[in-house]
Amino acid sequence: MLSLFRILTIACAVLTAAVGAQAQMVPGTASTASSSGASSAPPALPDPLTPDAVQAMVARMSDDQVRGMLLDRLDAVAQEQSGTTEPDTFTHDVFVGWQAFSSSITTAVQRLPVLISGQGRAIGGFFSTYGVGGALLMFLLMAVILGVAYGAEKLVAMQFKRWQKAPEADAGTEDNLLETVKFLARRFIREIIGLAAFYLVTRIMGRLILTPEQITFAAPFVTYLIWMPRLAAAVARFVLAPSRPDKRLLAVNDHWATYLKRNIVGLVLLGGLTIFVVDFNALFGVHAGQTRIGFWFDSAVYVYIIIIALQAREALQGMMLGDVENPTRYERMISRAYPWYAITVAVIMWIIVNTLIGMNQVTMLLGGAHYKTMFWLLVAPLLDTMIRGLTRHLVPPMIGEGPVAEQAHEATKRSYIRIGRVILVAVVAMIIRDIWNIKLTGQESFGADLIEFVMTCAVGYIAFELAALWVNRRLAREQTSMASPAETESGGEGGGAGRSRLTTVLPLVLAAVQVAIIVVFALLAIGSLGIDTTPLLASAGILGLAIGFGAQKLVSDVVSGIFFLIDDAFRVGEYVDVGGGTTGTVEKISIRSFQLRHHRGPVHTIPYGEIQKLTNFSRDWVIMKLKFTVPFDTDPNKVKKIFKRIGAEMLSDPLYKDDFLEPFKSQGVFDFDDVGMVIRGKFMAKPGTQFTIRKEIYNRVKDYFKEAGIEFARREVRVAIPARDDEHLTEDDQAAIAAAAGAAIQQQENQGEK
Repeated sequence: MLSLFRILTIACAVLTAAVGAQAQMVPGTASTASSSGASSAPPALPDPLTPDAVQAMVARMSDDQVRGMLLDRLDAVAQEQSGTTEPDTFTHDVFVGWQAFSSSITTAVQRLPVLISGQGRAIGGFFSTYGVGGALLMFLLMAVILGVAYGAEKLVAMQFKRWQKAPEADAGTEDNLLETVKFLARRFIREIIGLAAFYLVTRIMGRLILTPEQITFAAPFVTYLIWMPRLAAAVARFVLAPSRPDKRLLAVNDHWATYLKRNIVGLVLLGGLTIFVVDFNALFGVHAGQTRIGFWFDSAVYVYIIIIALQAREALQGMMLGDVENPTRYERMISRAYPWYAITVAVIMWIIVNTLIGMNQVTMLLGGAHYKTMFWLLVAPLLDTMIRGLTRHLVPPMIGEGPVAEQAHEATKRSYIRIGRVILVAVVAMIIRDIWNIKLTGQESFGADLIEFVMTCAVGYIAFELAALWVNRRLAREQTSMASPAETESGGEGGGAGRSRLTTVLPLVLAAVQVAIIVVFALLAIGSLGIDTTPLLASAGILGLAIGFGAQKLVSDVVSGIFFLIDDAFRVGEYVDVGGGTTGTVEKISIRSFQLRHHRGPVHTIPYGEIQKLTNFSRDWVIMKLKFTVPFDTDPNKVKKIFKRIGAEMLSDPLYKDDFLEPFKSQGVFDFDDVGMVIRGKFMAKPGTQFTIRKEIYNRVKDYFKEAGIEFARREVRVAIPARDDEHLTEDDQAAIAAAAGAAIQQQENQGEK
């Protein structure tokens, strides 16, 4: 209705222009009409409204009448437009789609009574074109051509098998995946080359023997009903290997392998028969819309898929799960959902096909675009299973040993699987784009936008995973190449060796790169759907400005952390002191803060902006000084020789020689106390190894002192009793002595605690 009003408005404007021109050409007309007292009311429109009648009416009208008619018409159009609201595009599209879908089904049901008669007319047209004798002759010639082509196929396949010069492995021999794929690939290539020879021979002989009228029938017959089912059988044998369970790529038993192979061929045959029957009827005078026989054949294809999915549900679940020993929750969920996924794809494709038919968009359906699309959608999850199997053989070997290396290797394997899945989705999307001839540039359609959206997301995700893969490999190499002593080996006092600078910075770099990738490709993906991203960028700028003003402390923490990392003040694994008695090993670093793990267990979270001074106890090297108290009469030179001997022995010990930077040696007499003299020794070692070395030095000093007759000085309490013989002490004297000694010991202990 809106377009009709627009057309009427334009027509009135044209009439106005014509009237104005006529008034200028005939001056005095208006005055004459006015003076004659003609009425200004617009006359009635002539019936019928022809161009000649309009010109005659305009010739009789005055200027006021023309102006009044135009204003009345414009007012009516304006009122109509002001009361009309634009319909919701999505609701309108859904309504139109439902109308097209329902009309397709309704028409097919209504045409059931004429289906048999229409098919009879098509068959009658076939025999009237070729005649009974001509049809029999054509079938005889086709049989001869097929026989010759089949013989040529066998000869080519046998010759190619000789050229391969690779004996097939016996069923009892143990083969890895590579050998299995080689065997199946050789057999598949041999079959494909044979089928290619079959196709070429039939094509060449058909052109030589058959007439053009006969080729129009024979070519689709051979293609859809013979060659395509045989091609499907070759593909099914490659994937399922029903006769060679030892060479089977998918986890399925012999019964279901044979069942699926047979029904895949039957499904392709039914789909080919559908296309052939529709083309056959159109060729001999019965249009597809007259009988709608294609609807019933096409629906039978989808019903066939649903039956296969329901009957082989257990086998399909096993194929999706593969031979994974410990499947994840995601893998189990996907395997259980695959049969229902196949049913959903069949139902959705049936709806799409009938909707296109209801809209009279059947051009691409005649080439089987819906069947090709459905094939790739159904095969994609199975290809995912093959990707998981191939990944186990394509992932690089594990770097180093231990839990860190194992975790990195497992993360790399998962990244390979995810990258393979995304590439698979992108390839399937591109194939579907080519099937439906969707152009990503110069074409505005939902399909083109959707394909471009999927491709953008796929490229972004691959970049995301490649960044994680590269960083994880570098982290694994750095971490496994460094000694990371356990907390028990460091005596529970912290101060272990830190990781390299890369292991500290790379996780933060990875987080920043991944966030950038997500933001950039999210904007590109949203833009590919036709959504203007300029308001999003403006909103992000305003939000960033608001955060900058409202979270100055957060900004301060982030900036301080950046400068701490630039200065390389600390690394993950290093033992640091940030003041206020807060010490610990750097356990985790983020963009705002880092966590310190105290050697007794507590974890401190320290924002970067609160750090005034940071002391690092684990950077490059550490010097440890050990004190030993010996009696006053001990020879210091003798102790010095013992320390030197211990240092030399530990430098030659394979367990400790790589940890020393300077050997253990004596520093002479350091101090005197009330029980003896203090002799100090020192050594320089790599951070984190000093406690293990100290423990070993203590053990060796004790053993060598015992061997040399040197005792460690210890505190004693002596009670002097003048003019008394110890042998003639009374019990009261002994009690007094014990009480005095106890009091002295208690006083020394109190002083020691202070």
